[in-house]
Amino acid sequence: MSNKKFALFCAGAVIALNCCIFHTTFAQEAVKEVKKGNLITQNVPETPADIKEKLIQYQNVRGAGLAGFTPDGGVLITTRFAQTNQVHLVKTPLGARNQITFYDERILSVETRPHSKQFVFSKDTGGDEFFQYFLYDLETGKTKQLTEAGTRNENLIFSKDGKKIAYSVSRSGSPTREIMVMDIDNPASAKMVYKADGGYGVYDFSPDGKKLLMGKYISVQKSERGILDIESGAYTPITPKLEVSYDGGFFSNDGNTIYLTTDENSQFAYGVALDLKTEKRTRITPVQNWDVAGMAASESGNKLLYVVNEGGFSKAYLTDTKGTAPKELAIPNGVSGDFKWNGDEQIGFSLSSATTSSDAFVYSLADNKITRWTESEIGGLNPKTFVEPKLINYPTFDKVNGKQRQIPAFIYEPTTPGKHPVIISIHGGPESQSTPSFSSAYQYWVNELGAVVVVPNVRGSNGYGKEYVSLDNGFKREDSVKDIGALIDYLGTLPNVDKDKIAVYGGSYGGYMVLASMTNFNDKLAGGVDIVGISNFVTFLKNTQGYRVDLRRVEYGDERDPKMREFQEKIAPLNNAQKITKPMFVIQGANDPRVPRSEAEQMVTKIRANGGKVWYMLALDEGHGFSKKNNRDAQREAETLFFKEIFGIK
Repeated sequence: MSNKKFALFCAGAVIALNCCIFHTTFAQEAVKEVKKGNLITQNVPETPADIKEKLIQYQNVRGAGLAGFTPDGGVLITTRFAQTNQVHLVKTPLGARNQITFYDERILSVETRPHSKQFVFSKDTGGDEFFQYFLYDLETGKTKQLTEAGTRNENLIFSKDGKKIAYSVSRSGSPTREIMVMDIDNPASAKMVYKADGGYGVYDFSPDGKKLLMGKYISVQKSERGILDIESGAYTPITPKLEVSYDGGFFSNDGNTIYLTTDENSQFAYGVALDLKTEKRTRITPVQNWDVAGMAASESGNKLLYVVNEGGFSKAYLTDTKGTAPKELAIPNGVSGDFKWNGDEQIGFSLSSATTSSDAFVYSLADNKITRWTESEIGGLNPKTFVEPKLINYPTFDKVNGKQRQIPAFIYEPTTPGKHPVIISIHGGPESQSTPSFSSAYQYWVNELGAVVVVPNVRGSNGYGKEYVSLDNGFKREDSVKDIGALIDYLGTLPNVDKDKIAVYGGSYGGYMVLASMTNFNDKLAGGVDIVGISNFVTFLKNTQGYRVDLRRVEYGDERDPKMREFQEKIAPLNNAQKITKPMFVIQGANDPRVPRSEAEQMVTKIRANGGKVWYMLALDEGHGFSKKNNRDAQREAETLFFKEIFGIK
């Protein structure tokens, strides 16, 4: 099952407040820097008590994600009760959540060990993304580190008997991936079985434990799968080298077939069975104009679950490995993920919606009933006040078949009359997709700031076919920015929108989109919030971690090509910063391995040198987005002050 598409994503963010203060000068703007613990701010005002008070409830909304089943009938979940998400054990539906890991750093993944009361979890340090794996024993309460410190470890899978694990390793500054196999009870047994440059990962052990299903990610539109003989190290490709995407993958119980999703000869991903002996490929999910986002087989291998992404909403279906007519499971409308089988009769999953925070559920096939296992707190807020977004489609600058291309977006609107300010929230990736899952920030902006919140899926987003996801590649990069320009113009026609009070907001690639929007549409915007955003693709590709460079070149263009480099320099927000005259708020994690802090700081320096106004926030203990509650709280407070200032809200 694909971690990429099944995982529920919970975004965090940024910083700041008070203590040692000094002044420097960048052109016209005097810089007031304040440091408190690991949080540093520049020119961010102190948060008034009334704003802190109003934010408290929204900041204490929790969510829970299913992490796995335990042999005695309980479930493992991840949720936050202190600073970060940790692993908890729940023994009965809606029972006590017993915390069993206690780290300052967030738990990022959990894999339960077959036939055992043990599980493996991963965590990093300060957001550096050098993930380490640890084995936890539920009976003894003891934890053992499995992986080599100073390395980045990902994609862990168990053999069917639970005795071995396989995972990928990358090292700082290197594009090389090492595939490791380890006897989990003897970490010293870890052995490299394959090594190559590129985005290699592991997906499944063969039933006899002698082979690995592996894959290479090249881009969102191109990937490969192959079989590795563990003993000899021989790697045999099983998919053709075409512009085709594959996702996930697992062996049948007899080891003769591989099940995975692909978009070969299709705009959308579908499930396929690949016979390893005959090389015959059999489609096992019906034709439809939405992506199959992942598949998973039951323990016996006879039942097959697959999930379809229908415009951001999740639909789950049950079939078998022969492709028998599927049956839709009666899962509530929303965004679901973390699907895991428990034997042949239970399916666990996490579910969120625009008006309900994420929780863990179990679907029983025996009686077709859903049991809720967690009920996360929503900070004492009244859920009836939460706003359900509308799915809209707005026209953009180009045409398809003679008609204006339509861009999908979710729009959250206040119930109060009159004209409202607007916050356009732009997702990262760029090959991601905004979905109608719960966001306490969106609900706060709508209900407390009275803002319209618009969440677009501009060209380049996943979920709308492989042609759509490719429309922003290379020299077409600014076409996605033009989609934001078209949205700004569209919003100006709505009766409940104040067209003079529109702001852009986004993180990572979404941060680049904020900066690019500010340089292209400065006169139509009130300001922008850039979180860990790219300010120049040339400097970004120079400074991002080595394991990411070639993967990002496929999407953003190869800066070593003179024409592409010239184009990247031409469109770089850094080189167009003089066009930004409206206020900016730039947010960054000091340990970010993806978009290094240099991308933020060079942009801040350039805007100030041009006489622009910038608030800057830095967290010394965070990376690509903020995971610790105190940092996220400080970010939300500062964002509130920023929006109030640029929108003129008293």
